[in-house]
Amino acid sequence: MSVGHFSRRHVLALLAVSAAHAALPGRARAHTASLLAELEARHGGRLGVQVLDGDSPLPGLDHRADERFALCSTFKLLLAAVVLREAARGRLQLDEPLAFGAADLVAHSPVVGAQLERGRLTVVELAEAAQLTSDNAAANLLLRRLGGPAAFTALLREMGDTETRLDRIEPAMNHVEAADLRDTTTPAAMARTVARLFSADLLDEAAQQRLKGWMIATRTGLRRLRGGFPVDWQAGDKTGTAVIAGQPNRHNDVAVVWRPGRAPLVVAAFYEAPGHFPSMRAEDDAVLAEVGRLIGT
Repeated sequence: MSVGHFSRRHVLALLAVSAAHAALPGRARAHTASLLAELEARHGGRLGVQVLDGDSPLPGLDHRADERFALCSTFKLLLAAVVLREAARGRLQLDEPLAFGAADLVAHSPVVGAQLERGRLTVVELAEAAQLTSDNAAANLLLRRLGGPAAFTALLREMGDTETRLDRIEPAMNHVEAADLRDTTTPAAMARTVARLFSADLLDEAAQQRLKGWMIATRTGLRRLRGGFPVDWQAGDKTGTAVIAGQPNRHNDVAVVWRPGRAPLVVAAFYEAPGHFPSMRAEDDAVLAEVGRLIGT
């Protein structure tokens, strides 16, 4: 993200955090948690972060990791994974066509909307659309095929995720009031589940490679976590976003970094801005970019 998006004060603050972090010794940076808390305090709002090296939390790289945050569209990464897992288990066919019409269109359905005249897309085409473009109608069609949000949540429980829950479809699932458990997760739960997707635990190699390709090809999060990662990192992600009157703007991002000869690095970051704003603000996306810088230093 270019410096032109920020005020001079904001740029100096980011540089100060990065410099302080760089001075810390080694990967086991005991004070990184305090840097995450300082980042939150400086910008306001609420920040939740969990970083896993394989299945192990990195020391100090967590903040509010067990608090609940609205999923927003980060659930679509798990949805795409569930679709691939169900297909590998023989309970779903990736080439199965799912029909739709004008009544199925909701806000932000770029792929389904463009195929309205055709009136059908395959399960795998819809899963790719949900991940790459965050297509809301695609996600709803897949949820319907799986049996609805409750059935999707049950499949997450089968996968060992006891925290993440989906209760409604798009776009209603983005309306999460304070203390509402519906359509929420914790950074720790999300990171654990995503880490297991890229082990031999939940997805076979073919499904992992397909999901990895989709995540890397996704461009919606280039100004969030990936905006702060080192440029030579091979990373993919899935964002979640909500701008709803009366609620804080939500800037979420779940990223995976693939490293040769090592387990993937998984980052789950959820940020509630310090209030509601009519549109997404660059400085709020920049909070997640700074989280990426802290991890990558």
